[in-house]
Amino acid sequence: MVEDRILSEIEVIIPNLSLRYSGGTAVNRTIAPLIAKKLDAVWFGPDAPDGIRRLSLLDLLRMRFQPPKGHGVRIWHARRNNEMTVGLLLKWLGWRFALIFNSAGQRRHSAYTRFLIGKMDEIIATSEISASFLERQATVIHHGIDLETYKPPADRAQSFAATGLPGKYGIGVFGRVRKQKGIDLFVAAMLRLLPNYPDFTAVIIGLITSDNAAFVDKLKAEIAAAGLSERIRFLGELPIEEVPAWYQRISIYVFASRVEGFGLTMLEAMAAGDAVVATRAGAAELVIEDGATGVLAPTGDIEALTASIESLMRVPEAIEAIGERARARIMDAFNRNREVDEIIGVYRKIWARDGG
Repeated sequence: MVEDRILSEIEVIIPNLSLRYSGGTAVNRTIAPLIAKKLDAVWFGPDAPDGIRRLSLLDLLRMRFQPPKGHGVRIWHARRNNEMTVGLLLKWLGWRFALIFNSAGQRRHSAYTRFLIGKMDEIIATSEISASFLERQATVIHHGIDLETYKPPADRAQSFAATGLPGKYGIGVFGRVRKQKGIDLFVAAMLRLLPNYPDFTAVIIGLITSDNAAFVDKLKAEIAAAGLSERIRFLGELPIEEVPAWYQRISIYVFASRVEGFGLTMLEAMAAGDAVVATRAGAAELVIEDGATGVLAPTGDIEALTASIESLMRVPEAIEAIGERARARIMDAFNRNREVDEIIGVYRKIWARDGG
């Protein structure tokens, strides 16, 4: 149990109310410790990262009777509907909370989500496109990447060779394995390309849920029928701390999504110096300059995606230069410290207005 004195000093609560590891959880885990370095912030929910204290359910309940010491309200920073719902209920029941919703969606929201959004004190959108679907004013703060966690390897060829996979170069896609992410498009492109490019091996890293098992089984059957089971590998869900090393092992990253909120894996790959081929989903057009810091392709177009990937596989010596420009782009416009400072700026705006 947290001491009452310490409880009263808490300024920010970062809820993570999802039992399934997702992109929202990944963002929370990287942002939260950096916020905690600058403010008295705590984590509420599973998958807490190092560098931030956890708030128990009991302490959250006790907080009702421990008003914030330094500000008129505490910040409840939500990224999901259930987190908005819980924050709103607590506020209605007397908790001194100001509610923020961080939106990455690029679609018209459901009626219930619109209701919740209308009750938030402030809205943050991860892109101008996301903001356009909110039907109210939002502060646009682009995602940022931890440039120390996601960085190029000292020797990419050696890093790939250490995996024991065939060939000289890796090409991969990471994230939940489902149709929305374009995994079938990636596999179809690899089935066409790998027979002509023996130096490449493809890896697919991410969670396969029971509702997507038939989808994956079909892809594996197609791979086996083509005799490419050794060169198109499903590695499954890996511990989060192992994923950055895989960005360092591959040379080309494929962001094949049909629908996407922002596309954090694309930024992580660019920060690691990978050459990225991205469909025009999420924030791809905002992040990538086609032909310079990556290659863009239309969404859902297998012919165009295959041609875009092949443009890099055909000239592997050009991959490194694209990766270097991609890394520079992330360092300049999408670094995590900038994102944290802008988020804290929204917190301070609330405190100045609501009793700071």
